[in-house]
Amino acid sequence: MTRSTIVRSSVLAVATALAAAALAVPAQAGDHHRLSGGSLPSVTPRAETPVLHDDDEGGNADADDPAIWRNAAAPGRSLVIATAKEGGLRVYDLDARPVQSIAAPPAAGEDDAPGRFNNVDLVHGLRLSSGKADLAVTSDRGNDRLRFYRIDRDRAGGPLTDVTDPAAPAVFSKDQAEVDEQQTAYGLATWTDPATGKAYALVSRRERTSITLLELLPTADGKVTYRKVRTLDLPSTFRLPNGTSWSPCAEPGELPQVEGMVVDPANGTLYAGQEDVGIWRLNADLTGTPKLIDKVREYGVPGVYDEGTEECAPGADPGYGGTRITADVEGLTLVEEEDGDGYLLASSQGDNTFVAYDRELEDDNEYEGGFRVASASGTPDGSEECDGAAALNAPLGSKYPHGLLVVQDGHDSPGDGDRPSTNFKFVDLGTVMEALDN
Repeated sequence: MTRSTIVRSSVLAVATALAAAALAVPAQAGDHHRLSGGSLPSVTPRAETPVLHDDDEGGNADADDPAIWRNAAAPGRSLVIATAKEGGLRVYDLDARPVQSIAAPPAAGEDDAPGRFNNVDLVHGLRLSSGKADLAVTSDRGNDRLRFYRIDRDRAGGPLTDVTDPAAPAVFSKDQAEVDEQQTAYGLATWTDPATGKAYALVSRRERTSITLLELLPTADGKVTYRKVRTLDLPSTFRLPNGTSWSPCAEPGELPQVEGMVVDPANGTLYAGQEDVGIWRLNADLTGTPKLIDKVREYGVPGVYDEGTEECAPGADPGYGGTRITADVEGLTLVEEEDGDGYLLASSQGDNTFVAYDRELEDDNEYEGGFRVASASGTPDGSEECDGAAALNAPLGSKYPHGLLVVQDGHDSPGDGDRPSTNFKFVDLGTVMEALDN
């Protein structure tokens, strides 16, 4: 895309400021809270969803990202709504049993190209023409759109009904050719501004550093669309303390993308996980300057991409990275407590752990410890290479009176030969809180 000199200068200035902000992260090597991944406490899942297989025989379904919908009238009948990529959406009850399956719409522009749902989040009490409704919102990577599903727990045929406006525009792409390149809608978090009551979605772009803010707009016929408010680009190149510049190694043309995101509703703070860089804190309205609150261990490590192996060969570690997260950083979620207490949780995908930070901004999101989701008995097994996570700190009937944590498992065991096997694990949130408090 051609840009004027003024715009290019402005973008360069913002990127320079953001990259400088990254250097504000304090040194972590002497942090007295730090525990190595091997010495972290473990929590055991209580249930797991049926396995999904990412191949033709298994329906090209791949577990990715969950959201927890609480049934206020009957908390024990709450639901977990989760993406299965080319497999669309899955809905589960609190026993991790399937309730509904919704196919992703085919991607336009390419023969037989499948749709692909990447991330999901919830909007509560959006006023539609038919009345207020809770919605599941998902990023449709295959079509570069958002899709919306009304939640009606006892509706015949399943709780989710598609209420997407057919005229909803592409999130990032200017035409179908760009959609086909698949640098499309990827990570997703929702936010309702308490000052205005307006609902928004924050959406990241695959293989790019962009995050865009979309206002969600009900239509006269009960559907939902959106309009773009603004877009922010996180840096792709960083200035290191030794004066050199560094970018995470990737396939040529790819930039360090964001996927895991969550908004703290108490203060309108967005946390965004730039997978090979770290966790950013910024305003949910995408104004102001973001701050990098923690870095992955691999931050600053040079690498060379090998086209033959399609992998990066890392060089010597200069020692500028963090001490808590091993790339990729994924699956950001909040454990909300009263008076602003609670935790920001993040999946440290590279070492199969979860990291917790203080939710209070006054404490600058201080590191509070970590844990693993594992099982001594093997049934259900734990979580490995976790992509997505969702926590809800509220009673959910007799099964989860202390709340629920749902995490994706990228390698469900026992496996099934060469077929990739994934699913979701349900964990009593009370056991997580105990692990972090001890």
